[in-house]
Amino acid sequence: MTVMTRLGICLIFTLTLLGALSPPLDAQRTVRIRMGTVVPEGSPWHEALLHIRQEWRRISGGAVDLRIYAGGVLGDGAECVRQVRSGALDACALSSIGLEQIDNSINCLQIPMMFASYEELDYVRDRMAGRLERTMEEKGFQVLNWSDGGWVYFFSKSPARTPNDIRGMKLFISAGDPEAERIYKELKFQVVPLSATDMLTALQTGMIEAFDVPPVFAMLNRSYTLAQNMTPVKWSPLVGGTVISGRAWERIPQEFRAEMLAAARAAGDRLRPTIRGMGDDSVTAMQKRGLNVVDLDADEVSQWQAEAEVAYERLRGDYVAADLFDEVQRLRDEFRRSSQTP
Repeated sequence: MTVMTRLGICLIFTLTLLGALSPPLDAQRTVRIRMGTVVPEGSPWHEALLHIRQEWRRISGGAVDLRIYAGGVLGDGAECVRQVRSGALDACALSSIGLEQIDNSINCLQIPMMFASYEELDYVRDRMAGRLERTMEEKGFQVLNWSDGGWVYFFSKSPARTPNDIRGMKLFISAGDPEAERIYKELKFQVVPLSATDMLTALQTGMIEAFDVPPVFAMLNRSYTLAQNMTPVKWSPLVGGTVISGRAWERIPQEFRAEMLAAARAAGDRLRPTIRGMGDDSVTAMQKRGLNVVDLDADEVSQWQAEAEVAYERLRGDYVAADLFDEVQRLRDEFRRSSQTP
């Protein structure tokens, strides 16, 4: 066998091996986006994400493949954000607890008892969204949509009629937010910072005695069975959003991005009325299973509003940047004036 023949055989073998090891051409062209979230599989939030996956596949002709890891299998919101920053993940569907790990400007939509209705929240959020999204982009994240979790209420092992009743209990707050922890402590609450995935165990062991979440969450994770009293005061809305890292967004062919973004926004908009309707339905369902909705009188409700407004001096400038706080309050008041009957 000549040297040239041997070289030819080696070249053919090498090319064949490389061909066997290389992925098919279609796989090479596929952009895979890995998304983490704590929302449970089968929940409305998860179904909205599945719809986005389907739409992205349709829009891109299969060139974009969204992989969704639901149920907190990759960690809570804060952990998902860390993984996106490290490149281990590309995107997250988050509540405000996760979003504030990117930038705490989202806190302007979560000021306690700032909003009395969803109409007020929508009016303010629609006018603040552009500013909040630009801030997220500066931190390396593209906002795909905004979502809701419902109104946040306090659940407790014993009935809580006033803020002082909650102060007498060990209160769960999400770990990883030292500013919120500091403010709660200044307001004399006994806070216990924990991961959301540790809430049930903490309730069982007595490490915590109260927590504040939307009713849908309390029903889905059955935490209400361990804290069977709900204080019917709309403490704040829980807002959320779906984000993707800027570098992952740039990997998607530009000709698909505008339509994909529109599809993600539409999915978030469709989800909103479903979640809002589920809030009251969840309370009704939990009452049938033993939940006690504490009956408050007008004076007790006024105490909650007064306590929240006293806290505004501390929240403005620390928890929420002063200019954002003022703008949210101005927009809320603007809506209230415009909606008054002449």
